[in-house]
Amino acid sequence: MKQVNYTPIEILLVEDNEDDVLLTTEAFKRGKVRNNIHVTKDGVEALAFLRREGKYAAAPRPDIILLDLNLPRMDGHELLKIVKSDPLLASIPVIILTTSKSEEDVIKTYEHHSNCFISKPVTMEDFEKVIKTVEDFWFLIVRLPQAENEKRTPGDLRK
Repeated sequence: MKQVNYTPIEILLVEDNEDDVLLTTEAFKRGKVRNNIHVTKDGVEALAFLRREGKYAAAPRPDIILLDLNLPRMDGHELLKIVKSDPLLASIPVIILTTSKSEEDVIKTYEHHSNCFISKPVTMEDFEKVIKTVEDFWFLIVRLPQAENEKRTPGDLRK
């Protein structure tokens, strides 16, 4: 029998709102895909995680980044620009997950090469639907870039 590698998806959630962190992590726990969620509270901390600096020296490379725009110290727009201009990070898909509904924010994030823009829904039920849709599309349908030593297919990720 073929042994399957069940390496979970590594998600970096960049979010300063504790309630939104809880909603997101709970929604992913209920999902179909095995994942590890790592949370940073602002762009400065997220950049340290991505570059494996300081306390993040052993951090895994995220398969995907969920990025809020309204963050302290370094906002999501600035972090997005840095990530997408860094050859070592640019291939990581970045999903904007924010309360903003501003057309200017939508345009600006796509100009800086975000992969997707989602306005956070208000209700828990709608929020869970959004996370399920993200999970289904990004983890079960789309093929994400991986480290060379990782070999997994979308079917390998199911719980």
